[in-house]
Amino acid sequence: MENTSDMIEAYLKQLLAEAQACEIEIKRSELAERFSVVPSQINYVIKTRFNPNQGFDVESKRGGGGYIKIVKFDYSTKHDFLVDLYTRLPYVLSEQDVREILQMFFEEQILTEQEANLLLTVLTSVEISDRVRGHLMHELLQRLDRNYN
Repeated sequence: MENTSDMIEAYLKQLLAEAQACEIEIKRSELAERFSVVPSQINYVIKTRFNPNQGFDVESKRGGGGYIKIVKFDYSTKHDFLVDLYTRLPYVLSEQDVREILQMFFEEQILTEQEANLLLTVLTSVEISDRVRGHLMHELLQRLDRNYN
């Protein structure tokens, strides 16, 4: 059984899949009304499930019901995807950041599920600092890019 956040995420991803330009613009209040939630629940879903580590850019305007514009990053090649992520990625990454990035690698078919799970185990189960984790992810991106460059 899906929770409300999962349903909102699925609905927004469906809208994105149907959109011509990989972007949607929605009114926060209308979405909250559709799912019978408060607008802060919409904000929570957007913040946790549609961020740059997951391949999205979000623009939000408050007041007057506000609107949210969600853009799914769209790349012509996996090389372009990896280079863009490398340039945007901070050098300090939390375990949650790594989970989101590895999930995106799986969804974009950069890594298999087994490869992503192995990296997840290594990058989140040992006592390493967020700075070391970020450095390792940058190294990983460079190595992965060699396969597509």
